[in-house]
Amino acid sequence: MKAIFGQHTTKVKQLADLIAQDISTGKYEEEDALPSINQLSRTYHVSRDTVFKAFIDLKARDIIDSTPGKAYYVVNRSKNILLLLDEYSPFKEALYNHLITHLPPRYKVDLWFHQYNERLFNTILSQSLGRYNKYVVMNFDNEKFSPDLYKIDSSKLLLLDFGKFDKRTYSYVCQDFDSAFYKALSQLSDRLKRYRKLVLLLVSGTKHPQSTSVYFQQYCEDKHLEWEVKDRMDKVEVRQGEVYIAIRQVDVVSIIKKARDRGLVCGVDFGLIAYNDAPVYEVIDKGITTLSIDWEKMGALAANFILTGTPVQVYLPTEVHLRESL
Repeated sequence: MKAIFGQHTTKVKQLADLIAQDISTGKYEEEDALPSINQLSRTYHVSRDTVFKAFIDLKARDIIDSTPGKAYYVVNRSKNILLLLDEYSPFKEALYNHLITHLPPRYKVDLWFHQYNERLFNTILSQSLGRYNKYVVMNFDNEKFSPDLYKIDSSKLLLLDFGKFDKRTYSYVCQDFDSAFYKALSQLSDRLKRYRKLVLLLVSGTKHPQSTSVYFQQYCEDKHLEWEVKDRMDKVEVRQGEVYIAIRQVDVVSIIKKARDRGLVCGVDFGLIAYNDAPVYEVIDKGITTLSIDWEKMGALAANFILTGTPVQVYLPTEVHLRESL
């Protein structure tokens, strides 16, 4: 048997992962002796040094151990975890980092991004069935539950972020883009009423749930505030006395640049609110006010599900981080 080694990481790491996968799927049971370094060298067509270093990696993960003069043996089965997220962003990185810091070394997390592509999403899931101990998945749509998710044992699947669809008995840690958004704006009512108009930047093509605009409109009407929803940034002109709520980080940057071109000062001449907090929002200008769930808490809850298998069904609250932009 010749293993096909790619170039995305070292042969040592890939060989260690192959052996760990054999252990996690039951090919080698706890206390079983592993094949010798010479045997694995011949089996995988790699050097003895590569096998030896792979064993060192597996020992560091507490998956195998050895005693002087004896073979390497399995002490703890490794756990393979699929983490399927939508797309990269700073707050998704916070989620990932908090997840892996809560897991022991023997837990190997494979991170994939589906980029809101349904076909890619289904392909990754179908090719992953039976290969992982737990599946932590961000769906590609807030309204639609992928049929391929039904193929996964509900005790092994945790849904993240999106979740307005019927989640049945599946565990989930999600955010509410509707009433929680309304409540977060309500916490800012004393500040928002100082402005003559609120503008929601919900650009066409973004995968942020469109229902947010319904609750935005309802809030403005309840508070007797003038409002507008913009679906194109090229048609947005920053004006004095308006508040802009930006879903995407790139739109936050665009608003600030357009304002500077007109000599307008953020937090003085106009207001700005960003959706989903990120470290950069603490330092842009004098700080950008954000509406966000606690992404680190989502990572911690996901880690607890992986470790304990305890079912969880929770919507995280949308928190307000008030800074000088409002």
